[in-house]
Amino acid sequence: MAKRRALITGITGQDGSYLAEFLLEKDYEVIGMVRRTSTVNFTRIQHIQNRIHLISGDLLDQGSLISTVQESEPHEIYNLAAQSFVPASWKQPVFTGNVTGLGVTRMLEAIRTVNPEIRFYQASSSEMFGKVQEVPQTETTPFYPRSPYGVAKVYGHWITVNYRESYNLFACSGILFNHESPRRGLEFVTRKVTYNVAKIKLGLADELALGNLDARRDWGFAGDYVQAMWLMLQQDQPDDYVVGTGETHAVQELCDAAFSHVGLDWHDYVVQDPRFMRPAEVDLLISNPTKARERLAWIPEVTFTELIQMMVDADIQVLSAEHGL
Repeated sequence: MAKRRALITGITGQDGSYLAEFLLEKDYEVIGMVRRTSTVNFTRIQHIQNRIHLISGDLLDQGSLISTVQESEPHEIYNLAAQSFVPASWKQPVFTGNVTGLGVTRMLEAIRTVNPEIRFYQASSSEMFGKVQEVPQTETTPFYPRSPYGVAKVYGHWITVNYRESYNLFACSGILFNHESPRRGLEFVTRKVTYNVAKIKLGLADELALGNLDARRDWGFAGDYVQAMWLMLQQDQPDDYVVGTGETHAVQELCDAAFSHVGLDWHDYVVQDPRFMRPAEVDLLISNPTKARERLAWIPEVTFTELIQMMVDADIQVLSAEHGL
């Protein structure tokens, strides 16, 4: 039997790299779509680069997506590419909308044009809930996004539903709550904390500046979440699923878990900086992942504390090697 083929957009990102590893273990042929640009960073997929096939494509260019889908002939497409850093979406709102919103439409059009049998996964986001209308959030909770990124993700989510219902495509959205790992970008608060805790522990820094310490998030491990993406595309019927831990933690709990792991008290090092406050803050994002648990049999394995400790340990290792410590 021929191998199943998967095309992953955003393969060089955190989720793309974990998903590629997961699919390789499932004996898939993995094709990653990357933009033709000199700034693409392959660090996260370096260890598997000889086992995957990279292909050039751009979510801003309809023609390139049609060519990419024709050339790669995938059975499954995972659309993980986006301008995904929320604060940057206020600085680049039009670009964010074009990539994160309209880019989804272009990919769905490519599938409809080339092969409507392809199964499609869209990376939706808990940021779509924004100013939450109910706690916890489920698949039926109304969206109220609080950033250009969240607005763009709502568009991407609904266009996926629209193509599923209009053209009978097997198109699913995973509404993923915050998922982190040692591969998370340094601009995200979890990695910012763990990286700076490692620097402070190693004597390379003496304070950590953060914004709102009371902001609460439902944080899980990205390596667990990519399994849920795959499971959605293995079902008999396409549907949308909330994916999260069902627990919520404040930024100061994140600080406590990270600093205490290396024997330090976060109160001695953390300072609040108004520069890091969002123009519109998201209040309480917490998932109700019952549907994913019951229909996909998906349960996250890594706890919040284990996740933060894993990230601190990885950052200590990286910084020690960089600085010869």
